[in-house]
Amino acid sequence: MSHYHAVVWLDHAEARIFHFDRDSAEKMTVHGHKHHLHHKASSVVGSGREPADVAFFEEIVKALEAAGEILLLGPGAAKTELFRHAIKAHPGLEPRILGVETVDHPTDGQVVAYARKYFHAKDRMRPLLAG
Repeated sequence: MSHYHAVVWLDHAEARIFHFDRDSAEKMTVHGHKHHLHHKASSVVGSGREPADVAFFEEIVKALEAAGEILLLGPGAAKTELFRHAIKAHPGLEPRILGVETVDHPTDGQVVAYARKYFHAKDRMRPLLAG
């Protein structure tokens, strides 16, 4: 993949990863590794929150290795959990993650359009380099 920008839309079930430029986009899908736990109705176990899926996050991080700038999107906590995992386990990735945004359940085209608009605005806010 020769695209500089990447956007990831994810929830706990799947991640849709797009490497893109102004004219094209390449998509990859990574599926979560759900582990179903069964508890008695009266038992209290844990916080009630789904645990982070480290193997899932590692697959996503691997897919982002070549990306220069990354945007994370999603409807719930998975995007933030991925960000926290990435900065802890892969500190070199943190400066390349430019944003973490809440977005419901867009189509693939809407994800790429959102990311193009996001990065276009970010690029316009960068200071000009004296040459």
